[in-house]
Amino acid sequence: MAVQSFSDEQARVIVNLEQAYQVWMETLRTLNDMPYNMRIKEVSGREYLYEVTDRLGSMKSRGPVDAEKQAEFDEYKAAKAELKTRLTRSKATLKEQGSLYRALRLPMLPTEAGKILRQADRMRFLGAQAMVVGTNALTAYALEANGFIRDAPDATIDFDLALTATDADEDRPTLWKILKEVDMTYAVNAERPFQARNASAYEIEILSAPSRIGGQIARDKPRPVPLPEQEWLLNGRPVDRVVGVRDGEAARIVAPDPRWFALQKLWMAQKPERSPQKRPKDRQQGIALLNAVWQTMPHYALDAAFYEELPDDLKPHFIQWDDQKQR
Repeated sequence: MAVQSFSDEQARVIVNLEQAYQVWMETLRTLNDMPYNMRIKEVSGREYLYEVTDRLGSMKSRGPVDAEKQAEFDEYKAAKAELKTRLTRSKATLKEQGSLYRALRLPMLPTEAGKILRQADRMRFLGAQAMVVGTNALTAYALEANGFIRDAPDATIDFDLALTATDADEDRPTLWKILKEVDMTYAVNAERPFQARNASAYEIEILSAPSRIGGQIARDKPRPVPLPEQEWLLNGRPVDRVVGVRDGEAARIVAPDPRWFALQKLWMAQKPERSPQKRPKDRQQGIALLNAVWQTMPHYALDAAFYEELPDDLKPHFIQWDDQKQR
């Protein structure tokens, strides 16, 4: 078998972790959507309601305090207190499930990758604007397969993210803002402007399909290089899973359809420009993932209809796998 199935206990913890993460993230987003703070301040003998807009204490007036403004202030304070209590409780539940997940040795993300994904999810950047396209995606595919995927190398020291937005929007959060909120030491690699590194030498690489290169606003960074093969990863149905992180936390992964991801890996293994050191891993991952999809993911069909969707560049790789697939 291509997949070593999770035990009942492991499967239960995976479900509980996802539920706990969803409650925590929903609460965190709701809290973040509220004004940073509100305050009543006396000016020239009259009270005014002010909205505090940032941690530096910048404020804007909402007008003199009357019965309506007082009610608005009281409602804000009560709602914020309730959300903070809910956030504390949901975080405790999430930490508990994250610890169980780690103790059961389930597939995990590196700590730095988890930090980036949590921040991207909080700011609604993940999924709508980006997805995980490198080796870290295998963590989500393992959960989708409900088991450990055999013979799929998953060791990685970097993090690959593909930008997926179709149109640039100045009102959306930028990738650079996300990275800086995670770690202020992130800096763009001057020699490879599609990469950023932090002070611990953790590296994030930004990719993009040519059709999505215009989805990043001009002032954002790092700047991806458009790669035609990234177009394939936009096809099909993405995998969306909550996974454990090595520091005991959790993070959400949105990754490409595993069939297209696997076939792109097999194509990459024969790409002349590909590093010879990376080709064996690409091939192993591609074959192992296709076997896992075939044996454990019937909702991702590997049939004649799917084959007809493939571009000519990928069809030979599908045929070769199909002829040799594990029975």
